[in-house]
Amino acid sequence: MAKWFRRKQEDDTTESAGENTIESPQPEESSPETEDFSAENGVEPASETTSGIFTYLRSRLQKTRKTLAGQIDRLVVGKKEIDQDVLEELEEVLITSDLGVATTQKLITSMEEKLHRRELTDADRLRIHLKDEIRRFLKVETSALDVTGHKPFVIMAVGVNGVGKTTTLAKMAFHYKQAGLRVMLVAADTFRAAATEQLSNWAERVEVELVKQSSGADPAAVVYDAMAAAQARGVDVVLIDTAGRLHTKVNLMEELKKIKRVISRQMDSAPHEILLILDATTGQNAISQTHFFHQELTVTGLVLTKLDGTAKGGIVVGACQEFQIPIRFIGLGEGLDDLREFDPEQFVAALF
Repeated sequence: MAKWFRRKQEDDTTESAGENTIESPQPEESSPETEDFSAENGVEPASETTSGIFTYLRSRLQKTRKTLAGQIDRLVVGKKEIDQDVLEELEEVLITSDLGVATTQKLITSMEEKLHRRELTDADRLRIHLKDEIRRFLKVETSALDVTGHKPFVIMAVGVNGVGKTTTLAKMAFHYKQAGLRVMLVAADTFRAAATEQLSNWAERVEVELVKQSSGADPAAVVYDAMAAAQARGVDVVLIDTAGRLHTKVNLMEELKKIKRVISRQMDSAPHEILLILDATTGQNAISQTHFFHQELTVTGLVLTKLDGTAKGGIVVGACQEFQIPIRFIGLGEGLDDLREFDPEQFVAALF
């Protein structure tokens, strides 16, 4: 194990003991759920020209690229050969880039093995091997998110407050509607007074169906009605918004489990996807959130929001590798079209 990691682990032992695994720090910027991102306010969808996709992704990951790839470049510049000292410094770069301790350990162990086999002959080889390993971490062995496999295809979104669940679901509704599918939004976050109103506004803008009840209603009852309506109306995709937090995390999880049971009773195979929405700006706290939600609900996919506004994008690698949960979408901006399906190859290429 590299010296920096051992020293950092000792320094952090007492600090980590009291951390809450569910509470999220306040976002660096105001939550997208409280902002107006409609095209009427000047936010246009990103260009979908083939030649512009990579440039667009690279520009939106600029802050993360400077933190990760930039530091690696500065570390190896002028180095004629790679040795153990370089790997120890690399370990610090990876941890401070929010890849996470567990992911960093795996990367460093792999690099040490290659060093001993004389495969890290120079800085270029180090970069190549790092990119290959990160790409491998991101390619979780799982089936693609094919929403045409069931009708309706039911997606349940979970996550703490402030991560952008409501806005993300609106963007997903836009995404699937653009693909020619009939979409229904479900306002099951009845705990937060503004949530239903916000989702109603989004449903109107995106021009999709919405099932809702009054504030304070039983979320499970809202979902029950929505499932019945979706099956009766021939809806293709059902997107369920849930509360980010009740009075305690125990209450939150019990409520979400109840919603999940109601969905399953209405349709044996559903929910077909449980998406955990994570705010990339919270860095390592996203790891603790993933652990907690996955343990309670068996999360099947991740969505990382606000990647365009943070230097902590390394959390994408950490969350994916540590839990072997595929990343389905990444949020790269405020526009309706700035929620993109995650492509590991493009992401790594844009990152370096």
